[in-house]
Amino acid sequence: MDIKDYILYEDEHLLVCHKLAGTATQTRRIGEKDMVSLLKNYLYQQSAKKQEPYLAVIHRLDQMVEGLLVFAKTPFAAKELSRQLQQKGFGKEYKAVVCKIPMQKKGTLTNYMVKDKRSNTSRICSENEIGAKKAVLHYEVVEEKEDGTAMLHICLETGRHHQIRVQLANIGCGIMGDAKYNAGNYDREKWNKIALCAYRLRFVHPKTKKEMIFELQ
Repeated sequence: MDIKDYILYEDEHLLVCHKLAGTATQTRRIGEKDMVSLLKNYLYQQSAKKQEPYLAVIHRLDQMVEGLLVFAKTPFAAKELSRQLQQKGFGKEYKAVVCKIPMQKKGTLTNYMVKDKRSNTSRICSENEIGAKKAVLHYEVVEEKEDGTAMLHICLETGRHHQIRVQLANIGCGIMGDAKYNAGNYDREKWNKIALCAYRLRFVHPKTKKEMIFELQ
């Protein structure tokens, strides 16, 4: 893969790219290519100074999820984008194919979730459980398919670990291709990636304060 083909926008402050399913945002596994190493190599080749470039991860996508990511190229941009993400949140919109049509065609899912670091999974829990964090997403059915599956449009209000996958599985509408949370509807021969895409991203440029909107077709 030539990472240049997946860079949608770049200036002196930031870089927006299209991450493919199967590529990690950042990994500690030796020898495995991730977005950070690919982009750092690209920036190194573009630089006249030939020194390790600065690149900060602002938000992440699960390895098997396709979609849009923004990275900061300077400490100033990293600070401003991180502040924005924490205070206001980015406008992150997703499309997902789920195994069952939800009973309500449009709705909001509100749960509390906790992460298990040992298994790298998350689950729904009670509000009072240690480590519990509130998770909120909004969804709408945009297409009902003949095989009983459905395509949803999803907007995240919070950004919890595996949030969309866990919350949809909790209402019996697990995402197709999700071997971790929807194993009963996982066909290894049919699905080589999870049917979830972060297709739209909106944030304010850290320097110009202009609203930036990116969308995958």
